[in-house]
Amino acid sequence: MKGIVFTEFLDMVETTYGLEVVDSIIENSNLQSEGAYTSVGTYDFNEMVQLLTNLSKLANIPADDLLYSFGHYLFNGLLKAHPEVVSSYKNPLGLLYSIEDHIHVHVKKLYPDAELPSFKILEKTDKTLTMIYSSSRGLYSLAHGLIKKTFEHFEKSVQVDFELLNEQGTEVKFAIIQHG
Repeated sequence: MKGIVFTEFLDMVETTYGLEVVDSIIENSNLQSEGAYTSVGTYDFNEMVQLLTNLSKLANIPADDLLYSFGHYLFNGLLKAHPEVVSSYKNPLGLLYSIEDHIHVHVKKLYPDAELPSFKILEKTDKTLTMIYSSSRGLYSLAHGLIKKTFEHFEKSVQVDFELLNEQGTEVKFAIIQHG
C-alpha cells in the first residue's frame, strides 16, 4: 500500500483524535515500519489493518465508519498532492467515470507498484452512475468516502447507495445519483 495512504491516515487521526492517539495506535500495532512512513514509500497492507483496528478499539467506532471518514479526508490529501488529476474534470460524475481509464493510469505512472481497486462502469447518464468496485482488500467504505467528497468538492449533492455483492466486501455495487 502506498505511503501517502498511511501518512494521510495518521494525519487524520492526529487532527481528529490528537497525537496521543496516533502514538497509542502505533505502539499497540506490530509494525515492521515502526510507524515511520513516507508518502512515496510502499508498506504492507497489514500495517494499515492493524492501525485501523487499534483506532477502532480505542475510539469505539466501527472500522467501516472510520474508513468512510478517512476516504472523505483522503480526497483533500490526494487533491493537494496531484491537483492536475482533479482539475481536468468539470463535474464529479465525469471524474468518477474516468477512474479506470484516466486516474488509475496516471497513478500507475507515478506508482507502478500500486495495487488499485477496479471500477467497472455498468451504466452512466447525465445524473447517475452505477459501477462495481472490486478489490481483494475490501475497502469499499474508503471508496464510499472518496465518492461523497468528490461531490462536495464540485459543490453538488449526491445520493450514494451501495450493495455488497459478497460478505467480504471485495465486490460492491455503487449506485450514484447526483441532485441538482
